[in-house]
Amino acid sequence: MTRIILVRHGKSTYNQERRIQGRLDKSILTEAGRSAALQVGDTLSSIAFDAAYTSPLQRAKETAEIILSRLTNPPQLEPTDNLMEIDLPLWEGMLRQDAIDKFPEAYQQWQRQPDKFSMKLASADGDIEHFPVLAIFANARHFWQELLSRHQHGTILVVGHNGINRALIATASEITPDYYQSIQQSNCGISVINFGTSPVTNDELGQPKKKVAVQLESLNLTSHTGEIFPKPRDGHRGPRLLLVRHGETDWNKAGKFQGQIDVPLNDNGREQSRRAAEFLKDVKLDFAISSSMLRPKETAEIILKYHGGLQLELRDELREISHGLWEGKFESEIEESYPGLLEEWKTSPETVQMPEGENLQHVWTRAIASWREIVNSVSGTGIVVAHDAINKAILCHLFNLEPEHFWKFKQGNGAVSVIDYPHGPDGLPVLQAMNVTTHLSGGVFDQTAAGAL
Repeated sequence: MTRIILVRHGKSTYNQERRIQGRLDKSILTEAGRSAALQVGDTLSSIAFDAAYTSPLQRAKETAEIILSRLTNPPQLEPTDNLMEIDLPLWEGMLRQDAIDKFPEAYQQWQRQPDKFSMKLASADGDIEHFPVLAIFANARHFWQELLSRHQHGTILVVGHNGINRALIATASEITPDYYQSIQQSNCGISVINFGTSPVTNDELGQPKKKVAVQLESLNLTSHTGEIFPKPRDGHRGPRLLLVRHGETDWNKAGKFQGQIDVPLNDNGREQSRRAAEFLKDVKLDFAISSSMLRPKETAEIILKYHGGLQLELRDELREISHGLWEGKFESEIEESYPGLLEEWKTSPETVQMPEGENLQHVWTRAIASWREIVNSVSGTGIVVAHDAINKAILCHLFNLEPEHFWKFKQGNGAVSVIDYPHGPDGLPVLQAMNVTTHLSGGVFDQTAAGAL
């Protein structure tokens, strides 16, 4: 496995002045930006890195150098142009508000249809149509191709910018450019991406083939900077939903498939829920919703002990996937009874019909319908507590990803993800942070149970 620790640079002078930076290299880190970079370095100090890459722009390069200065045995830092920030030549250096005022239609398209947004650039051969988001996605793909050809395993530090980091996360996860604005990257936010390989069916010549298996382990962790979650974007007017996975059960720990068998939390699961409650205690909650099953319901009730008087709404549609005849069984027992089906579930989950249970399309249909009802009926900030498969379906839905992408998003026991609807329920959502487990482990890696659903 190749594990990527992806970091956005610290706060810069242009960030502070609310100027558009792009590839202009006049902006430097502020004192707060340097301090946050030190915090990142301290947070990552126990990790042994095999390589480190950075954008050559000084705000990113200095952030990377500060992070490496806190490591015991830092690797050599390698700048690469493929990590340069998104190229916005007609706007670079402008105050953001001036760009909004001077180019209102273009700016609106940049926000709502980033894949179609373009700038006309003059050249000796006439005007050229430049598509900034499509170009940065191409750069991201080139970076991944080069990195993965050089590193078949190990842990790699990558320090970039808001735009390129979004494109790196999107291209790794097969998220299309129209969702560019739906991924948040805060100054000195940390994301973790895992690359591995998984066996697939034979190719047209009958030869076994492999594909890259990508898992977004976490997105935009910010608690090391003193901010438990990223702040909503300017002009935010829709709901904020904190999507929580229930705490651990004995069956999670043992690796036994539970599905819709109503297994309660174990003692560690209750402790995880208490830590989630402590993590969220200063967040004003306006609503609370849970799957009707015992393990998410108890998780939600523990969280709500700091939020007296809030009624918990239970929804059957948010129940875990029905594994049918797999429920109550270990992997070895499933393989014995259904040879090859478990491997298919791990590599091509969209093709699997659980014996006397559900398939992922069933889960997508009911989970997404319920999620849409919730988004349209709530206001303010609240929790939605559910299960691994349900949460993954919801996260895929944010980016219009189908069941074949089921394994893209990790969901740890007691983890919290933050989803905003800045333009209201009918607008595109923003995934502000995902699979936050820092309140459980204190580190950037998800160390919760990796057991069955």
